[in-house]
Amino acid sequence: MKDISPALEAHLALPLTTIATCWKATLDNGTVLGFTDHDRPLEVDGVVYISTAGYTASDVGTKNNLDVDDLEITGLLIGPSITEADLRAGLWDNAQIEIFQVNWADLSMGIMKMRVGWLGVVNQGRGIFKAELLGLMWRLQSTLVESTSAACRADLGDARCGVDLDALAVSGVVDGFSTTTLTLDDATRTEGVNEFAGGTVTFTSGANDGLTFEVKSSAVGDFTLQLPPPYTVAPGDTYSIEPGCDKARETCRDRYSNIVNFRGEPFLSGNDRLMQVGRR
Repeated sequence: MKDISPALEAHLALPLTTIATCWKATLDNGTVLGFTDHDRPLEVDGVVYISTAGYTASDVGTKNNLDVDDLEITGLLIGPSITEADLRAGLWDNAQIEIFQVNWADLSMGIMKMRVGWLGVVNQGRGIFKAELLGLMWRLQSTLVESTSAACRADLGDARCGVDLDALAVSGVVDGFSTTTLTLDDATRTEGVNEFAGGTVTFTSGANDGLTFEVKSSAVGDFTLQLPPPYTVAPGDTYSIEPGCDKARETCRDRYSNIVNFRGEPFLSGNDRLMQVGRR
């Protein structure tokens, strides 16, 4: 039984109702956005739920076997609320979503919560977006105990790794950007080939200010990104770039002199050893 007010419960029992569905998105940066399928905006608990960015939602799948509940939301890419650039920039990744229903004719009746979860895979195209909503069971699928691995399980610069990334980061100014190869050029950089492969570049000015992207490969003065920035990269944009790590034991030892913090087990026998058969 859902926790709703007696007034709203009585209204839902009527043959004709004035019910609207709302969903609130809380992004990682603290931005809160509200949307509704009603034909006019609604204000609930201080949040305005706009109706201009209409959406449709699939039936909610609830299971009794601890599988993740799922729901698909399809909506229009209508700025400034939801834009293709924001989706590509990852601003909606892992956003917390709350879906509830209200009596639009009498908002004082309160809300009836329908689902709480987080956005999973988000796709966009032809002026629309499709988002997967993962239920609370998704949080229970987090790994609590690590498995052994040949590669290091720490991330370069985190608390377990201990490498000071700030000391290794360098900054520069963009000379040019190739949209075909996603290559950022800076003639002043003199680092060697793949010195920053697997690292990240963060723009500190320009249209992409504050956005971070993974570096696929690097050469002297060139950095090829894994994904294209959502906004135009222009000459004169400034950036900060940090090196990466392939998580190999040799890299940890020879490049970063950090073998004492290596979090892998490269000498343990793997599945190939377990599958070997004895010789006669």
